[in-house]
Amino acid sequence: MYALRDYAQQTPNKVAYCLEPSGYSINWAQLELRTRVCAAALLGSGLQAGDVIAVYMENHPYYFEILIAAHRAGLYYTTVSRHLKPDELHYVIDDSGAKVLFCSEQTYKEIPKELIDNDALLCILVSEPNKEPIKKNTCIDYQKWLAPYQDVKTLPDTLQGTDFCYSSGTTGRPKGIKRELGEANEYFRVDESERFNWKRFDRESVYLSTAPFYHTAPVRWNMSVLRAGGSSIMMERFDAEQALSLIERYKVTHAQWVPTMFIRMLKLPESVRQKYELSSMRYAVHAAAPCPIEIKEAMIEWWGPILYEYYSGTELVGRTSLDSFEWLEHKGSVGRPEFGAVHIVDETGAELPPNQVGKIYFSGGAPFSYHNDPEKTKQAYNEKGWGTYGDIGYVDEDGYLYVTDRSIDMIISGGVNIYPQEIENCLALHSAVKDVAVIGVPDPEFGESVKAVVQLHDFKCAGPEMAETLINYCRSRISHVKSPKSIDFVEILPRTDSGKLLKRLLKEKYWQKITKIKSRSGS
Repeated sequence: MYALRDYAQQTPNKVAYCLEPSGYSINWAQLELRTRVCAAALLGSGLQAGDVIAVYMENHPYYFEILIAAHRAGLYYTTVSRHLKPDELHYVIDDSGAKVLFCSEQTYKEIPKELIDNDALLCILVSEPNKEPIKKNTCIDYQKWLAPYQDVKTLPDTLQGTDFCYSSGTTGRPKGIKRELGEANEYFRVDESERFNWKRFDRESVYLSTAPFYHTAPVRWNMSVLRAGGSSIMMERFDAEQALSLIERYKVTHAQWVPTMFIRMLKLPESVRQKYELSSMRYAVHAAAPCPIEIKEAMIEWWGPILYEYYSGTELVGRTSLDSFEWLEHKGSVGRPEFGAVHIVDETGAELPPNQVGKIYFSGGAPFSYHNDPEKTKQAYNEKGWGTYGDIGYVDEDGYLYVTDRSIDMIISGGVNIYPQEIENCLALHSAVKDVAVIGVPDPEFGESVKAVVQLHDFKCAGPEMAETLINYCRSRISHVKSPKSIDFVEILPRTDSGKLLKRLLKEKYWQKITKIKSRSGS
């Protein structure tokens, strides 16, 4: 795996990665040894190059140890979301064909019993470092499993392993994206041009990983940092002030964020924000969701022009990016294509000119297929062979892409197309709002009407008066047609830890009501 042995010989005591706030740390000599032993144990358990393991754990000290070991053994590694329901977890394990499932003391109790009892699936319980393992008759203890392979000095030559990621399931059942081993890692290489210096790591890089490990971006970015011999500082869970503290303490050079993290940091008291020395950070990378213009302006004012944004997906049909200077000239954009071309297409399949909104397609990207789902794969491509993530947007005259929303989230009210993201961005700026989702709900006259579901900083303030305040706030900033017709308040919105809203769960609540009414009426 990478130049692990070289790093272990050259700088054995240098930190490869550490977790905060627990303080668990592993140096290059330890990482090389432990991943070699784990890789030997995987192969010794009967796995062969091209087989699949699944990791279902929180941000655990041994998480990347297991991934790197799988990489060294030529295996696919599927990192499973903690937010999946038991039947969804069962589906991912079955669909991926995983032969080994790694779980922790936290996640063991969430695994369906029939999975643990499955003789074809080796279940390994990974305890915390320096703690006595909790014995489970149906799982083998991680350290006990490793014990017979402590003296292994070399590993067989195999193709490098790679991730076998599943989509987050924000719009339905998770979908697996799997590529041939011999080609897979080529898609993650960085172009040598100066434009992509923010994506390159070296031995002096210090990367702050802010998100849950199961998500595709932390998997790929942390593995890239370790491939280059840099150091990863991994947060066990995101905390706004702690993130600033870690940048100062470890002299972080690169960090990755999602817009909700920016919002939480900006809402810290000014005295807290100014308390930490952040000058070591050269590249603040963000993605996952469109960033409200006012939020990004405030971040650039605070941190300087070190923000770099990209738009992509697990499928890698296309990718765009831009730096802060480009963004200031094209506010709201997610950049120009890094490879290939971007196309905006209308409902008939015709390509649209600049500044016209339509479905976003890419040409020139890497071909992919959804595992075991040819119909879903077919839906991701048009007749020209262009691929899409299912998002809506437009390009300007300079070729910069703007993402307005997901096509599945678009609201059609009285024949007017309304994109929730713009409304969400507006409401997110109100001082009382902690989080917000905008959806279309059934309307007898217009088909759908715009509803905002809002999480307040103080739930006690929820009520008709606050709803009216927020609706008027929107109407003073965006069109009345787009503004919410109604607002509901919740104590917490369903989000993945990577910041994506699980809108399907909100929509089900409102659309099931009308389905039940129709069912009772016999229509």
